[in-house]
Amino acid sequence: MHKILFIDAVHPLIGETLENLGCRCDYFPQYGRRDFLAVIGQYTGIVIRSKTRIDREFLDQATQLKFIGRVGAGMENIDVEYAESRGIVCLNSPEGNRDAVGEHALGMLLSLMNNLNRADRQVRSGTWLREENRGTEIKGKTVGIIGYGNMGSAFAQRLKGFEARVISWDKYKHGYGDGNTTEVNIQAVFDESDILSLHLPLTGETEGMVDESFLNRFRKSIWLINTARGAIVRTAGLAASLASGKVLGAALDVLEFEDASFEKLSHGFPPEMEYLTHSDRVILTPHIAGWTHESNVKLARVLADKISLLLPML
Repeated sequence: MHKILFIDAVHPLIGETLENLGCRCDYFPQYGRRDFLAVIGQYTGIVIRSKTRIDREFLDQATQLKFIGRVGAGMENIDVEYAESRGIVCLNSPEGNRDAVGEHALGMLLSLMNNLNRADRQVRSGTWLREENRGTEIKGKTVGIIGYGNMGSAFAQRLKGFEARVISWDKYKHGYGDGNTTEVNIQAVFDESDILSLHLPLTGETEGMVDESFLNRFRKSIWLINTARGAIVRTAGLAASLASGKVLGAALDVLEFEDASFEKLSHGFPPEMEYLTHSDRVILTPHIAGWTHESNVKLARVLADKISLLLPML
């Protein structure tokens, strides 16, 4: 019988599926990191979201561990390289929330380019400004996507009906044309994009990648969307680019100053973050792009299915 430790609260579908396969599933909501370190040696599997960092210290105590299942897409809270070197299989479930992320990115872009948030606040306060809130259409624009995995491709698919030109660059993928995008090099993204959408994992390579220097490489002024990870975009560089007009507006579901668990913001905003919060050319949401009622179920189902296929091989 496999013993599986649930470190975070997740949809009950996962536990039900695994228990029906004969697994024992334990969840201790009161536990902290020290508690998990004390018991992890008993378990062959872990199911997590982002509460606890699965680092070398943790993995060294996990002497029987065979797999780690991440409910979600990002794997930055897991030392995947070290885990795999110990024969531990690392699973995630980006297929479960790609639709939610694609829709959220599109919704933020529409709100931003048509001044919907600002106009709503004005009308509620009795202000009626039409010319000042004239919008900009997506049709005819070139949308550049960096990172063409589950999330990037879902966003591209949803743009198809808007008659925009969609181009994409992915450093680690080639030949992925699917009828919704044109695969290009990074220079073409810089030269041709009117809108930039980020769909990258957070790694040592991507952390801080989008700074003021990066944004200044775009030939045109752009609209920026980030539904990936906050630390990919340097807030100071974005604020400077908004002030200069290089960035026309930004839609951010993720922030550089999020807590590592994504559950709250760090205390005390620096001035560049204050700039964003006071700008009516910026839309902010609290890391909810992939957080729909439907994705809650789909994320669980995808991961449960992957673990179910893995168990007979362990």
